[in-house]
Amino acid sequence: MKALINLFTYLIFPGFLFSACIGLIAGWVDRKVTARIHWRVGPPWYQNFVDIVKLLGKETIVPAGAKMTFLLAPYLGLLSLTLVAAALGSNILSPLEGFVGDLIVVLYLLVVPAVALIIGAASSRNPLASVGLSREMKLVLGYELPFILSVITVIIKSGITIQIGEIINHQINFGSNIASISGTLAFLVSIFCMQAKLGFVPFDASEAEQEIMGGVLIEYSGLPLAIFKVTKAILLYTMPLFLIILFMGKDLSPLFIIAKFVLLLVIIVLIKNTSPRVRIDQALRWFWGPMSFLASAAVILALLGK
Repeated sequence: MKALINLFTYLIFPGFLFSACIGLIAGWVDRKVTARIHWRVGPPWYQNFVDIVKLLGKETIVPAGAKMTFLLAPYLGLLSLTLVAAALGSNILSPLEGFVGDLIVVLYLLVVPAVALIIGAASSRNPLASVGLSREMKLVLGYELPFILSVITVIIKSGITIQIGEIINHQINFGSNIASISGTLAFLVSIFCMQAKLGFVPFDASEAEQEIMGGVLIEYSGLPLAIFKVTKAILLYTMPLFLIILFMGKDLSPLFIIAKFVLLLVIIVLIKNTSPRVRIDQALRWFWGPMSFLASAAVILALLGK
């Protein structure tokens, strides 16, 4: 019976199926708002689902000389984010059922989709994919430092715990982490890191269709490309949810989670539609400079109880 419950958790709710559907709908909101800003009508709500189904019916073309990891890489990212979605959802439903160190596991799994893109692009042996993977590697090295410092701020403010359920309970008892100077600074840094993790403008240099024609995804088609698209949709669900848990976890009732998720989605869309794409060296300077400085300041203030 427990095995069936675990299977339901990972495959249906709050795991793969639920997170994929919410992520695809969130992607539609992004496309719809962007279209309205451009004075276009935009796609219907089911367009992203149709796009995935169409890709599933397309032929999968494997480049000459590609390695086996070319086909395995998409599954790596999808499996990791499915585990993240299941872990976050389970902690919201039952904060006391988590395990010590699950926060570290989630942080690790959130890096895997970017690693999957790098592995897949490297396996394709395409020059433009090589440019894309080089940019992706540098971007990961850039945003991970301030993002981890922001999470360390939360760990300190939650009584030095690396268990997601205990972070949630601490906020229920003492208020949301964002309601402090250090929490606010860490949250602002996390917003930009989230934008980079999602690969959205201004940090979309690794795909950049106008420059390198999709970069890391240039050789993908059919089922593998559909898996990458679904993975990105799940990431669009899990990253805002992760920030909600870390910084706004005082009230995690369904209505408030939806409201907070929509708020973060609006922020993502606003940044995406009001910022030009930055070069990879500019992105590195941004994350290793102002963002790392603010994140370090947040850690120091958290240690001082601010």
